[in-house]
Amino acid sequence: MKKISIFAVFFTLIFNSTFANEINVFSARHYDSDIQLYEKFTAQTGIKVNVVSGKDKALQKRITEEGADSIADLYITADAGRLGAFQAKGMFQKAGWSSLIKDAVPSQFRTVYWAGIAKRARIIYYSPERVSANELNGMTYEKLADANWKGRIVIRKSNNIYNQSLVASLVKNNGKSSTADWAKGVVANMAREPKGNDRAQILAVAAGEADIAVANTYYHALMLSGKKGAEQQAAAKKVKPFFPNQEGRGTHMNISGGGILKHAPNKANAIKLLEFLLTKESQEHIVNNTFEYPMIDGVEPNKLIAQFGLGFKQDLETKVSSYGKLQAKALKIMTESGWN
Repeated sequence: MKKISIFAVFFTLIFNSTFANEINVFSARHYDSDIQLYEKFTAQTGIKVNVVSGKDKALQKRITEEGADSIADLYITADAGRLGAFQAKGMFQKAGWSSLIKDAVPSQFRTVYWAGIAKRARIIYYSPERVSANELNGMTYEKLADANWKGRIVIRKSNNIYNQSLVASLVKNNGKSSTADWAKGVVANMAREPKGNDRAQILAVAAGEADIAVANTYYHALMLSGKKGAEQQAAAKKVKPFFPNQEGRGTHMNISGGGILKHAPNKANAIKLLEFLLTKESQEHIVNNTFEYPMIDGVEPNKLIAQFGLGFKQDLETKVSSYGKLQAKALKIMTESGWN
């Protein structure tokens, strides 16, 4: 009996050690480069990273249904609106961020539940052949509703989270009534019914179907890289980026980020992984593979992003946490304006 007891204790210690030496990441980011980072993390720390990949709705459904039995430690996705919406369902816990994370991530890009690991800007792309510098002088998101852009704008559907977060930021800064009028103006200015992804909007401008598009910066860089083929690379070279609201609050910013799940069995390891993702080495890896902007200071974006300038004014006044809180209002405004 004594031998069995000793063996049982030994087995328990080994099991607990093994269990504690892992982290379960549920990720809606679909980058092979992220997996490479997780492998580096394991090599440095000995903590195994188990990854469950999928679309946001499917991952959230599984986490919600499994409840206290969920193995999910860290939820990683793109867009603060998604993180905020999941937070509203009570699925995250207060992380108790370490000083490393607090120092690395500015307060406007984190909450007590989740923190950003990379930034992205949603900007205007225009045809230099059909849009004059004078037209863009002092250009803002608000001016997308001006009559001079009638029949000249392409943008994604209202169900797109990037658009919802952009409109939520307008609600936060300008109010619901003003944003509702703005949305009607944008719909009136559309060159076509919204369709396709961000790259499709850039392609439409390059093809002459519209004069300006709204898209996230990393999509343009992805096209310029040639990773989406020569045709898209050539199209990307026909448009130029413009950073709106430079004379005011600055260009709309969003994040990719991660939050600690409510029933995370390996919370400490989840925090360690986020700390790792915010190191200089990891940030350089992220920006050179996803074309996002770094979250931390001291890291340069990929050259395909940097070539368009790094001195633009970012909106650092509007906390990204407001996107999730105002998401429902933003969507209602868009759908009621006829933005399908």
